[in-house]
Amino acid sequence: MEVPNNKTAVDSNRQAWNDSARHHRESVEWQALLNDVSQADFSCLDDTLRGLLEQVGVDGKAVIQLGCNNGRESLSLFALGARAVVGVDQSSAFLEQARELNQRSPYNAEFIEADVHHLPASLHSRFDVALITIGVLNWMPDIGEFFRHVASTLKPGGKLVIYETHPFLEMVDPDGEDPYRLATSYFRAEPFVQEEPIVYVGKVEQQAAKSYWFVHTLGAIFSGAIAAGLNIVHFKEYPHSNREEVYDQYLNQPTQMPLCFTLVASKA
Repeated sequence: MEVPNNKTAVDSNRQAWNDSARHHRESVEWQALLNDVSQADFSCLDDTLRGLLEQVGVDGKAVIQLGCNNGRESLSLFALGARAVVGVDQSSAFLEQARELNQRSPYNAEFIEADVHHLPASLHSRFDVALITIGVLNWMPDIGEFFRHVASTLKPGGKLVIYETHPFLEMVDPDGEDPYRLATSYFRAEPFVQEEPIVYVGKVEQQAAKSYWFVHTLGAIFSGAIAAGLNIVHFKEYPHSNREEVYDQYLNQPTQMPLCFTLVASKA
């Protein structure tokens, strides 16, 4: 497979997400979200992420979410007491949805369209907490470079909070004939390529821009964070899934694999 250069992959991923945005807007979940976000205590965060953010402390803090998608998680941070929230994403179509939710919310987040590799200087050294959630790391072709840009947004002593899918899951194919067979290497170098819209339930049989999903080992993630000047202060693996519903088949197994993880790192 011909592997694109990093810029081509990032640009194609942006177009793929823009192509996919309308499919998310057409969902029942979107209509419910439009109503729910108007509540002062709105939160779409699960117990794992909510508990970790409470432990790290976001009350009265300035928080940035990198890869905010439609902004629902960013807006959830206000229920934890966040003083100011900025969501960054490179998909203009999903940011339209984020701003629509923002208008319905009693709070006021700021949503910025930017490639994380080219963040505006106004975001540098500004935040107490940076948040990354499911499905951000794997869109990044160079995990080390990504963490350098993430670290640039934090004040000294600021915390990076990650709640992500476990890289072990990249070894299996949930749609395969045998979803428990190891289908690819943990150390896979080339990205997975998809040419259909990116949706969370089922598949949409339509053409879309190519999306590139890169595999990063835990070692690469740790090393990238450390090289960016971040000190890892928390890491935990979990047997529950924070991915698409198709991955729920890996829950509650007698030989349970790790399905997701949390990580907290502090900027020196």
